[in-house]
Amino acid sequence: MGTKKTDKHVISASVIIPARRDRVYSIIANYHDGHPRILPKQFSNLMVDEGGVGAGTVIRFQMSFFGKKQSFRGVVTEPEPGRVLVETYEDGSVTSFIVDPGTAPADSRVTIKTELPVKSGVLGRIAGKVAGLLLRPIYTAELQNLARVATGPFGG
Repeated sequence: MGTKKTDKHVISASVIIPARRDRVYSIIANYHDGHPRILPKQFSNLMVDEGGVGAGTVIRFQMSFFGKKQSFRGVVTEPEPGRVLVETYEDGSVTSFIVDPGTAPADSRVTIKTELPVKSGVLGRIAGKVAGLLLRPIYTAELQNLARVATGPFGG
């Protein structure tokens, strides 16, 4: 008998925001002020345990699914500072925030992407589909919040 293989399910959402990349990225990377302002209602109790801006930040938060709260703890890295910020959680999931040039010079294309470890097989495929159905609308709301904050008077 072999061990069960674990696959990665990838869920992502993207949007073009009419704001400069440095402004957008600074909101995402600031866990004391910026990031809390873009979180949708499913997130609660965001706490900064270490750091607070960019790489080296350690965070804790809760997410509500179907009325149940799940706790997460993660470490922030910046594989490409100013472009890619990554939150790696204790459960093995990884969420990336990617800020690329948009269609116009002052636009940003922002992608939120999560890779979830999910067992292979039928149950794994079902879990991956359910995760996508749950997370994609949350990411869409987060990107809308980010656009509002980044284009507002107190965005950066």
